Amino acid sequence: MPSHDVVEAILEDHRRMEELFRTMRNVEADRSAALEEFAHLLIAHASAEEDEVYPALRRYKNVDDDDVEHSVHEHHEANEALLALLEVDDPASEEWDEKLEELVTAVNHHADEEERTLINDARENVSDERRAQLGKAFQHARAKYLESGCGSVENVRKLVASSSA
Repeated sequence: MPSHDVVEAILEDHRRMEELFRTMRNVEADRSAALEEFAHLLIAHASAEEDEVYPALRRYKNVDDDDVEHSVHEHHEANEALLALLEVDDPASEEWDEKLEELVTAVNHHADEEERTLINDARENVSDERRAQLGKAFQHARAKYLESGCGSVENVRKLVASSSA
């Protein structure tokens, strides 16, 4: 039975993103396929966090609201970096490599910070039972986003446009 703990589910996605970065940095690999998987995963993951996890964490007095706000802001930054990479046509180009590194920086910074703040707070302040409920809700929302093709360049463009409006 897979763990439904929201903390584990989020960390699992972070590790998968790191693996996909390694693939995307490898010139021998199918970088386009790795980017496509990454784009869907990033958008589904962040959207499910914002829908299900962050609002729940705000209710805990030991979870800093500013950390939640900051995480949402970093999701927007990651989306912008993702869009910039999706819009580069040639995965063998120098521009692709540059935009990839900008994306890696944005996502790794966010994941690292989120793990040190919100994830740690959730681990310390949220009961196992509640974390399991949140994990189920997170995974359900994430699956719905993945089914909708949320990482398509058109959808990422819409997300970036709506967050800068």
